[in-house]
Amino acid sequence: MKILTLIRQVPDAEARVRVTNGAVDLEGATLVMDGMDEYGVEQALRLREGGADAEIVALAVGPRRNEDALRTALAMGADRAVHVETDAVLDPISLSKVVARIAQTEGIDLVLVGGQQADWDSQALGAATAERLGWPQLTWTNGLQVQDGALTGRHDVDEGNETFTATLPAVVTTQQGLNEPRYPTLPNIMKAKKKELRKDTLDQYGVTPLVRVVGAEIQARARMNRVIDGKDPQAAAAQLLELLRNEAKVIA
Repeated sequence: MKILTLIRQVPDAEARVRVTNGAVDLEGATLVMDGMDEYGVEQALRLREGGADAEIVALAVGPRRNEDALRTALAMGADRAVHVETDAVLDPISLSKVVARIAQTEGIDLVLVGGQQADWDSQALGAATAERLGWPQLTWTNGLQVQDGALTGRHDVDEGNETFTATLPAVVTTQQGLNEPRYPTLPNIMKAKKKELRKDTLDQYGVTPLVRVVGAEIQARARMNRVIDGKDPQAAAAQLLELLRNEAKVIA
């Protein structure tokens, strides 16, 4: 079987970003593989280690810097990578067209994508990809195995979690709790440099963004800078409660 795992590169959770000329400026920011997608790479590796005869293909769609995230996936254990290089910002629906096309041309049996994106916060990519392919979709998985050519596992639902069985091919969205991603070892990092990393262009897929970003801003709230005298603890607590209720309005 063939497993396609989509990865994205996003700012580290502790990174400081700026907005320059109405666009997010990532120059100098620490960029990492999106955590949701990292769970997908790890799960693909675990499926293979569990006995599935699988080739794992890592896919990234984005600027040249995405090579770093792809190399990380290769160092974790992916067999090869595809990079559709573009500076265009693709919304999930447009991106799903690229993912679906590659899944078809590569003969993919299982697509793993993050349940949502750290820098977009959309849950649409998995569903849109499954719809384009006409495949079943399993969302928010926290357990996944391949047995006798079928997927089994469990996923989160409103009432708790459900167990499922689905036939391949399929699209699965991953989340925290599915596994604990491994760290690439130095020998595997060196081996990753020799693995195939194919370069495509967005024009090859005939995709144009449906959503155009016209501006960006960083939300910030001015601090009140109120200093409470703590000499009398009871009075200080009462003053703090008053500020939280009537000025900050964060409690009723």
